[in-house]
Amino acid sequence: MVAIFVYGFIAFTLYLSFSDSRVLPSYNLVGWKNYEFLFRIRAWDTAVTNLVIFGTLYIAICCALGLLLAILLDQKIRAEGFIRTVYLYPMALSFIVTGVAWKWFLDPGIGLEAVMRGWGWESFRFDWIKDSDMAIYTIVIAAVWQTSGFVMAMFLAGLRGIDGEILKAAQIDGASTFSLYRRIVIPQLRPAFMSAFVVLAHMAIKSYDLVVALTGGGPGNATEVPATFMYSYTFTRNQMGIGAASAVIMLMTIAAIIVPYLWSELREKK
Repeated sequence: MVAIFVYGFIAFTLYLSFSDSRVLPSYNLVGWKNYEFLFRIRAWDTAVTNLVIFGTLYIAICCALGLLLAILLDQKIRAEGFIRTVYLYPMALSFIVTGVAWKWFLDPGIGLEAVMRGWGWESFRFDWIKDSDMAIYTIVIAAVWQTSGFVMAMFLAGLRGIDGEILKAAQIDGASTFSLYRRIVIPQLRPAFMSAFVVLAHMAIKSYDLVVALTGGGPGNATEVPATFMYSYTFTRNQMGIGAASAVIMLMTIAAIIVPYLWSELREKK
């Protein structure tokens, strides 16, 4: 089943990317024509640029915020279980729900801007979702809100796995709290950092539902990403060959991240 419905369709998509398929699959091969045309499309350049911006900020902020929350929760605070559940709750929601909720929250007419002006702050303005230059950052905000709790759980598990005797020895030797985390704790979280990076990078590259629900790729195509570009060219513009080519590029990008990670994991186990 996996061989047919996963790897079989991956191979079929690869074949379509070298064909002149439009509305329906075609078996007339045209070589690298679709790939050459893909990299001449301005919308694809915009999608790749947006992915770089979104992916960089998404991974960096999630890792920083997740690590900070994990360190705070590792201090054996009260109601830790409840707080941990609150942070993890957004992961129980689909990206469609998250996108719709943040769309309402960020809409200048009914969201945060309208509420603040209703309270008397007439000069308050937060219309990023309508601004073509800032709209991509609203996707970052929504994605970080949903995923940072998951990253926190990964780091918290890593923190709980560190040998306490090492930390006690460092404290006896006079190490400050900052030095303790910088020289001992954070370096030992390398596996957690790598796992978080792979998961977040994978989610960023294939992000589709959050973008569609939050901005629909707009204003204009200001928040277009490769996944929405692929869907648009395959099912809306009836350019299946170009859509398949963009899908193959996305797959190659994900593989370039995951395969080295899996290879390093296998080598460590040996």
